[in-house]
Order: sequence, then structure tokens, then C-alpha cells
Amino acid sequence: MGAKAKAAPTSSSGGKAAKKKKWSKGKVKDKAQHAVVLDKPTYDRILKEVPTFRFISQSILIERLKINGSLARVAIRHLEKEGQIKRIVHHSGQLIYSA
Repeated sequence: MGAKAKAAPTSSSGGKAAKKKKWSKGKVKDKAQHAVVLDKPTYDRILKEVPTFRFISQSILIERLKINGSLARVAIRHLEKEGQIKRIVHHSGQLIYSA
């Protein structure tokens, strides 16, 4: 019988073990520090700035004014009752208003 040549051991990834993909840890979003209590400066900003927005929704107020979601809903209801903004779309998930 002849001598059998031994094959070099290969990994299951097709010999590319040195170039194995490293998974990124992912981007961690910083925890938002939004206002939870409506203070006088925030209230004044809401009364002054929000009626000038073209598109008003809860998420817009949260993003631009850095307030809590429940505060945004209360502010929108308050402005609508005063007649400064009017409702465009009434949907269970998102209320959309305009000045």
C-alpha cells in the first residue's frame, strides 16, 4: 500500500478563519432627559412656539421642546381648547394638528 498524504485541516468557514466578521456592539442611544413637570418657561415656550409650527403632533412636541409624552398631549389639548390650533386628523394612534 502507498503512503496516504494527509490533508491540511480546514475550518468549516472555508479557510477564512483569520478574516472572521466581528459583530459591532451596536449603537446605544442616550436616555432622553425630557421635562416631566410643566414649569413656567416651558409653558411660555409652548404658547409662543407651537402655534407657529406647520405640523403639530405629540411626537413633534416631544422632539423639539424636550418634554414628556403626557405633557405634549396635555399641551395640545390646551392649545386646541383655546383655539390656537385646529385638528386635521383624528386617529387613535396619532392626533395631527395645524395652526
